[in-house]
Amino acid sequence: MQPDSTAAASATPHLTLVENDPWLAPYEPVLRTRQERLQARLAEITQQYGSLSKFATAHQRLGLNYDARRRGHWYREWAPAAEALSLVGDFNQWNREATPLQRGADGVWEAFLPDKEYAGRLTHGSRYKVHVRTAKGGKDRLPATLRRAVQDEETKDFAAQVWRAEPFAWTDQKFRIPNVVREPFIYECHVGMATEEGRLGSYREFADHILPRVQALGYNCLQLMAVMEHPYYGSFGYHVANFFAASSRFGTPEDLKYLINEAHNRGLAVLLDVVHSHAVKNEAEGLADFDGSGGQYFHEGARGNHPGWDSKLFDYGRPEVQQFLLSNLRYWLEEFHFDGFRFDGVTSMLYQHHGEGVAFGHYDQYFGPEADEDAILYLQLAATLVRDLKRSALLIAEDMSGLPGLCRPLAEGGVGFDYRLGMGIPDYWIKLLKHTRDEDWNLRDLWWTLTNRRAGEKTVAYAESHDQALVGDKTLAHWLIDAAIYTHMHKDDPDPVVARGVALHKLIRLITLALGGEAYLNFIGNEFGHPEWVDFPREGNNWSHHYARRQWSLADNPDLKFQYLQAFDKAMVTTARAQRLLAAGPARELNIDTTNQVMIFERGGLVFVFSFHVDRSVPDYRFFVPQAGRYRIILNSDDARFGGFQRVDDSLLYETFQEDGVSKLSLYVTNRTALVLQRVG
Repeated sequence: MQPDSTAAASATPHLTLVENDPWLAPYEPVLRTRQERLQARLAEITQQYGSLSKFATAHQRLGLNYDARRRGHWYREWAPAAEALSLVGDFNQWNREATPLQRGADGVWEAFLPDKEYAGRLTHGSRYKVHVRTAKGGKDRLPATLRRAVQDEETKDFAAQVWRAEPFAWTDQKFRIPNVVREPFIYECHVGMATEEGRLGSYREFADHILPRVQALGYNCLQLMAVMEHPYYGSFGYHVANFFAASSRFGTPEDLKYLINEAHNRGLAVLLDVVHSHAVKNEAEGLADFDGSGGQYFHEGARGNHPGWDSKLFDYGRPEVQQFLLSNLRYWLEEFHFDGFRFDGVTSMLYQHHGEGVAFGHYDQYFGPEADEDAILYLQLAATLVRDLKRSALLIAEDMSGLPGLCRPLAEGGVGFDYRLGMGIPDYWIKLLKHTRDEDWNLRDLWWTLTNRRAGEKTVAYAESHDQALVGDKTLAHWLIDAAIYTHMHKDDPDPVVARGVALHKLIRLITLALGGEAYLNFIGNEFGHPEWVDFPREGNNWSHHYARRQWSLADNPDLKFQYLQAFDKAMVTTARAQRLLAAGPARELNIDTTNQVMIFERGGLVFVFSFHVDRSVPDYRFFVPQAGRYRIILNSDDARFGGFQRVDDSLLYETFQEDGVSKLSLYVTNRTALVLQRVG
């Protein structure tokens, strides 16, 4: 007698993801299919290549690589639909007939350039390209896996460059990332705009001048934007052309290694803002229509074009594309010692509609026909590979859809990321500041927005990132202070607009950190309320760097109020780190008082008291606390050190008393103030 299939099914234990969220039960077959597909693909890769890590070595075969045994360079390029390829460069006077490649059975073309013939010509600094002839004609292209691309100052033309520098002497062997992974305080930054002068900053300048600032502020993790080479500087690095090349705008590969090495020696982890969600459509610099097929790395036809980003979309189901992208991750981890990745545009990857105009309100949307199963498989492979290569690496997903399991382990039915960005939080703050009077802020909406996240899936909380700093939008400081940020920031200026803005800037950032997630992110310069947006050099601004820089002198000027915001940010971050706040469980609501606009909660043993009232201060404000004892204030946003009015004495000890059968504290709660209390006995 055959066993009852229903009984057998019910006897099968649920995936952990489903056990933790029973609403996922109807979708468990989809989750299991994704798991099974991953295992099948891993088995296939292992059978063909030996392991996933060996599969992710395309960069060691493709492109220009030196063969010490044979004493010469191999050049290889995957272009299955091409009719002919040849290597051209200053080593052969750019002669398209001089160095032809031979096609292999797998669509990889190759040529060997022996030292005895090319050693004096194919030298460090030589420039080269690959000429690709297709049914559509011939074009000089940049090699797909080139390690360095440089731009001619006069013609603006990009070319690959031979790079044979002395091996970098790493001294970061003692750096360990696990503590950072548990509580990341992330400083999102852009090397090029990190100088105050109206020019491009460099990797070494950042290492020497900005890393000490980041370390002093208490952050433990850098997130580097715009590292992967991109032809248009104003794209913020999100229209990548050359995936294996560190942008030469900011220096050499060794300069980037110097930056990462210095960061590690200061205890800072370094994440690469990796863009595998799309690629620039430029053919002269990028991969688009490389072999003339209209597809190759990307989907053919309309599916290969992103409707909103004017860029190309990868075909994640093609084995060669999987190999290219996985090899890219391995390259950055091993060659540059990156500690993990912030994956850009994950929502666009997860769904065939790319999240364009879609409000995610039902689980059907995560597991239905619009889900891009090939992309999900690629992300699972990526998480597997990164864990294999660097077990403690940090993986962050930029996703606004809220896909269940995105940030859970693969074994549980998840995709394998560690954290997702809390993208709704900055949107909430901007909307609130634009459309709602201070008097009308709804504290229950605020609590819900900052605490509404999937249980067990970690979130990076942030009040603003680079998105809010771009021209066309405003930073929080600009929304709060507006034009007065240019005229009334002297420390002795009592301007009420600035007083309000400074107070709320501190409250917004602290409550976001305290309630919004298990990690925290700040964009470079926003910690001190940088007064201007980001606008990269372009024709519309006469190619000016004026808005593509950071005015550190404002924060360092003892006569200006920017110093107060920076001092508070430092105190906020260092307090949270010292108290292990982000490693604590969710916050517990103690009191939401809509009459006095006071919110009080506990997290990690600390008591947070926020007053958002515009003018009301309460001398004897009584509220429940979970533990009886004595408390002291360890952070006070109204402290004079932070530009406050010093209305509360931080030196006092506050002892609980019994009222209505519970333990209570009594505080002087002043308007637009945040207090953090710690039990001391």
